[in-house]
Amino acid sequence: MQLPTRVEWAAAAATALLLVLSFPNFDFFVLAWIALVPLMVVITQRPSRRNALLLGWAAGSAFFYCSCYWLTYSMIHYGELRPVVAYLLLVPGAIVIGIFPGLFALVLALAVRRWGRLAVLTGPFVWTAFEWARLGVTGQLWNALGYSQAYHPILIQPAKWGGVYAVSFLIVAANSAVVMVLLERNVRAAVSALTIFSLIGLISLASQPHGNHPPASSSVHVIALQPNVPMTIVKTGDQLKALRERHLALSKQALAKLPNDNLPRLVIWPESPMNFTYASDKAFQQWVGRFATEHHASLIFNSLEPAGPSAYYNSALMINEQGHLISQYDKIRLMPFGEYVPLPQWLPGASLITAIVGEFTPGEKYTMMPVGDYRAGVFICIESAYPWIARRLTNEGADVLINISNDGYLGPTAVMRQHLANAIFRAVENGRPVLRVTNSGLSAEISERGEITDQTVAFHEDVRNWVLRRSTLVSTFYTRHGDLFVYACTAITVVVLFASMFRSRRSFRQKR
Repeated sequence: MQLPTRVEWAAAAATALLLVLSFPNFDFFVLAWIALVPLMVVITQRPSRRNALLLGWAAGSAFFYCSCYWLTYSMIHYGELRPVVAYLLLVPGAIVIGIFPGLFALVLALAVRRWGRLAVLTGPFVWTAFEWARLGVTGQLWNALGYSQAYHPILIQPAKWGGVYAVSFLIVAANSAVVMVLLERNVRAAVSALTIFSLIGLISLASQPHGNHPPASSSVHVIALQPNVPMTIVKTGDQLKALRERHLALSKQALAKLPNDNLPRLVIWPESPMNFTYASDKAFQQWVGRFATEHHASLIFNSLEPAGPSAYYNSALMINEQGHLISQYDKIRLMPFGEYVPLPQWLPGASLITAIVGEFTPGEKYTMMPVGDYRAGVFICIESAYPWIARRLTNEGADVLINISNDGYLGPTAVMRQHLANAIFRAVENGRPVLRVTNSGLSAEISERGEITDQTVAFHEDVRNWVLRRSTLVSTFYTRHGDLFVYACTAITVVVLFASMFRSRRSFRQKR
């Protein structure tokens, strides 16, 4: 069988390029609505199973490699690897993640062989199923197609019933409609495409917030610190003392500007390379307890907490106005090759990598933290990329979600806006405001509609003063039912796959 032609490889490259341009820091978000068209056109015109897999795999790998280039930053700047080595090390990961767009292309080719060009309309179901599969198999959903629309609230409201997957589905549906018009070029195709675009518009319109809510009263004053602690900090006594004093001074200055209205006060410090250790540091316990009582403010901060002999949690702790520790959340979803090594210890070299990276213990409890009349659910750093964590916290009773994070290790790269996009979707999916407080940016207040206010500048010391306001919070369909939509897409994909394979086998037997 003939390998992909130059035109087909060019189409795959065009899809990869358009996808890359759709995401931060390029932000040409409109391109996502046509990005898959070149790839889908060549697959539909010549639905070779092998070629479809190769083309989709190549396009997916190129997209993930180019949009996640920032993974090399820490290797080069902190691991002291040569750039050429760092970029070569990124290749295997991109190839693994790229297999999922490849499988999408394969199933699409099978469907076209079975039912003809009309089968291109199965594309949204198949793409959505493989995005979900990517998270389940690799633990990675970074730059799912829907995230390209994160900074445009009007386009992402369908996430409240189907998560980020629902937005991906609508984008691929638009791509499929364009492909059908380009290939069929008849009235039926035009009417079908118009119907699809109308449905996309109606779904988006129906998902928009409706009704006028009375003005909400103020509930809690929030002080969010972005201390911009350097990643190269030398953790000596003097250095740590100076950084603690910086946190204290910034917090005091912000608290002094608050009105004397007797409302609860909450100070949030971000995830940080400083490694506070509350449990084992009596002096630090007294220091933060005194700060809380003197300023009548609760405090949430990141701390390295014991999980057993020679084992530690990456935790978020809350100190109340009386200076007592009242709540602890231990990070549940750890960063691979950052907080643990996802390799069996018997594998050669695994123990060496563990010694370099460190080995944290994952938490298990979804802890609520009382904030005035609110209950806050706190999640840490990369946990914003896992929809089920914010959803579970909301189901446990969170009125507001707080994300403390530190992207400083990855430098002034696209990761900052890509990471913020995850937090935006968690707000919309669950109908809850998200307070994102980071060490070096980007910190922001995100409304339950996904609107960003008061965003900080990256790699600048800054403080934000936010006011949580009591309003009517509605449980979204996604919060209540989770990935029900994507389960349906997966079931349809399985039916399409088996029906297509049955036809292929029957045709093979007839030829024999």
